[in-house]
Amino acid sequence: MSWRVVVIHNTAKLDLQLNYLVVRGELNTTKIHISEIAVLLVESTSVSLTVGLLAELSKQKVKVVFCDSQRNPSSELVSYYGSHDTSNKVRTQISWQNAAKEAVWTEIVREKIKQQQKFLSERGKEKEAILLSEYIQDIQWNDETNREGHAAKVYFNALFGMDFSRSQDNNINAALNYGYAILLSAFNREIVANGYFTQLGLFHDNMFNQFNLGSDLMEPFRVLVDKTVCTMKLDEFEHPEKMKLVNILNQEVIMEGKHYIVLNAIKRYVKSVFDALNDSDVSLLTFYKGYEL
Repeated sequence: MSWRVVVIHNTAKLDLQLNYLVVRGELNTTKIHISEIAVLLVESTSVSLTVGLLAELSKQKVKVVFCDSQRNPSSELVSYYGSHDTSNKVRTQISWQNAAKEAVWTEIVREKIKQQQKFLSERGKEKEAILLSEYIQDIQWNDETNREGHAAKVYFNALFGMDFSRSQDNNINAALNYGYAILLSAFNREIVANGYFTQLGLFHDNMFNQFNLGSDLMEPFRVLVDKTVCTMKLDEFEHPEKMKLVNILNQEVIMEGKHYIVLNAIKRYVKSVFDALNDSDVSLLTFYKGYEL
């Protein structure tokens, strides 16, 4: 089972050798068996790699994320086919009933707000936590009254101050966006690995978003990024701070009474979402219930 998150942050040449990723740096050479790699984050723009390596990484379902000149995630490698029966899975995806999609989305929103409420309570923000509890009770089918949006405003203002907005250009938002991008890449990996298209979402349907479905499914996991960002001083947002966010994928959460690293919890959760959609049964959804950061 793949589990490594490999980050390339200096000048290097990457190639393939006997199923190993070979990283040839300025001072030394490192080899990592591809079967161990879940995510490859290419943080530096001074990295060169071979097409043969990219083809093998795609074949073995390694999520490859590329960063821009500011070392922020800007794109990722997405396979055409992630499963032997992708064509059948896509036909199934297209035929999902609206009622099933709306039912699953309602539970995803409910779980997201529950995680936000729990975190606010941990932070001693009881007044805001109680308000989010009320929003949870008020959620209607398919979140028609947008309790998610109302909860987000209360939540972020409680965490970062009444003057905070997600549209601001500051280190807090830079950190949140970076962490969310890393999470999204992990979700996209699992969606493709299961044979489905990332473009066709449950709720998100932006024609310019390649990852509508990943944007839907990741919602309950966003609080893991929020928790990490709240522990960071963020006087600056450079490589050390980014690596703390990348490491979220290796942290542990509690799911079904067991300890899972986040990467494996995402795998289990995504599979449960597809089971719920295919069987029109939200009782099949499996969410994480606790975390250890």
